[in-house]
Order: sequence, then structure tokens, then C-alpha cells
Amino acid sequence: MPTNGEIFIRRRPTVLAVFAAFAVLAAGLVTGCGDDGDPDPLRGEQWALDALKLPDAWGTTTGADTVIAVVDTGVDPDHPDLKGRLVDGYDFVDGDDEPTDLNGHGTHVSGIAAAGADNGVGIAGGAPEAKIMPVRVLGANGSGSDANITKGIVWAADHGAHVINLSLGESGLMARLLKGGILNRAITHANGKGAVVVAAAGNDATVLQPYEVDTPVLVVNASDRDGKPASFTNFGAQSAVSAPGVDILSTLPTHTSKETVKNTTGYGKLSGTSMAAPYVSAVAALLHQQGLDPAAIMQTIRDTAANPGQLPKLGLGNVDAAAAVQAAKGR
Repeated sequence: MPTNGEIFIRRRPTVLAVFAAFAVLAAGLVTGCGDDGDPDPLRGEQWALDALKLPDAWGTTTGADTVIAVVDTGVDPDHPDLKGRLVDGYDFVDGDDEPTDLNGHGTHVSGIAAAGADNGVGIAGGAPEAKIMPVRVLGANGSGSDANITKGIVWAADHGAHVINLSLGESGLMARLLKGGILNRAITHANGKGAVVVAAAGNDATVLQPYEVDTPVLVVNASDRDGKPASFTNFGAQSAVSAPGVDILSTLPTHTSKETVKNTTGYGKLSGTSMAAPYVSAVAALLHQQGLDPAAIMQTIRDTAANPGQLPKLGLGNVDAAAAVQAAKGR
């Protein structure tokens, strides 16, 4: 199993290239069980939580009563860090109500957003009391049609999602098609239903405006441990923000899937804007619990992002959960 990241973006001429994953699993990860009394045994490896100042925000809000739809490859419903965190979802790939993750990407994204905390296993999610709505629009190979992705966004919004996470890697020709395409209308529909839509910027290290400028979407670039732009991150989307996306530890399926052929411990590290987006979705969930509407949530996250070096690849800057929650108190 490789121990170094390797670029891993798929493109197909007839389907939307999705799944903004940049690296593969880290080798040698331990299981989620630790010493007795350890609330989250792998918490020490979650550098991103501290970079985002999420623990400082949890004293005010943990995202309770908020539903984050993960429009992705599905989820492992039996994962010990996700059990009890799920609401009903849908599978647009197989056309049923069992969106089981056969890839691993969606489970990883879900854990970043809302894995359980203080439960004696694994990790803590960014919004540890939020719920995950798994909406499967991508197959086991990590690709899916723009039609299914659009249906997934609309279905999530119509079924009560408060935040919709799109860790999809639009790039090249597909991004240009999307700018005037149906995903913009689906996102606008979701916003009108009261959902905040958060989307990964993609991993081609290029300047890209993937959505129409007036589409109400919060685009997320990726940063590293030092708060600098990740080498792979796309940038240039209007009013984008950044969040940690390098060597991110999260949940993976406990069953065999594309990402877990050599690792069924239930945890692993991936890198990409796919990992950055659900952290911002988690912050959006925290602000939703504070009573903010979608426009106010997006504006608060943008207003409190920090970019002291004015680095263009960070967009408006790195998200600061504690500052955003504090600012929300005054709204």
C-alpha cells in the first residue's frame, strides 16, 4: 500500500468526472479502539479540527438538529462512528433507498462532517451532533452522470437537508459545461428550499470558476497544515474559502470497497478539496443550529475567513469556526 499521496482524478468523455480525491490511504493506521476511557482514540491525528478552531466552537453549538446531505458514493451504515448519525437517504445509482458505499469516498466525507464524538471509538466529526443524509449519485468507480447528481441535490433539498455537501471534482471541459448547466439550477433550487450548498473546488491546481457567478454555492479550496494552499487545489471561484484538505483522517467502510481493499480498519487518510468541503459543511451546520438562514451562513463563513498573507489560492481565506460562531451570536 502506498504511503505517499498520488494523484487520482478520473476523466471520462461521456460522464461527469467526479470525486475530488487526490491521495490514497495512509498505511498502518490503527483501528478506532483505544485505551478505556479515551473518548475519541484517533482524535490526536485530527490536526484539521484544531486548525479550524472547531473545539472552541463546540461550547456554543455542535450542529444538533441539522441534516447534512452528502451527495456522493453513499455511506457505510454500520460504521461505529456513523451509526446513529444517519437519516434516510436514497440511491440514484441503483434506484433504491439503501445508499451503501461501494467506493469509500462518501463514508470518508461523512465522517469529516459528522462522525460521533466522545463515543469511545475513532474520530470526532466537525459537527458531531449533526445528522448525515446519504445520497448516492456516484458508483463504485467514483463516477456518475450530471443527471443523477442533479437529482440527488434536488432530492436532498426536498427531503429536509439543511446543508448539502458536493465533494465533486469538476475540471476541464466538464467544468465549462457545468457553468451553464443544470447543476446551477439544482443548487439554486436547494438554496430556495433553505439549504446551504457547499462544493469542493477540484484538484487540478488551476484557476477555475466552476459555477455561474450568481449560483448560491460556497466553493471550498484546500489548505495544508501550515494554512497555505494545498499544491493540488483549484482556485479562482468567486468568494471561495479554504479549509484543511491534506492527510485528513476520517471514516472508511468497514466492508471491502474500492478504497478499502487493503485496509478494513474503518479509518484512513485522504487528501483533496473533497476533504476540505465537508469541514465547511460542518461549520455551516453549526451556524444553522444558531438559527442563521443560508445567505447569512455563507456570508458569516466568508466574513470570518482569514487570509493575512492575501494568498490568491486561499480565496477569502481559511475558515475559522470559532470566529464564525461568535459572529453569529451578533446576528
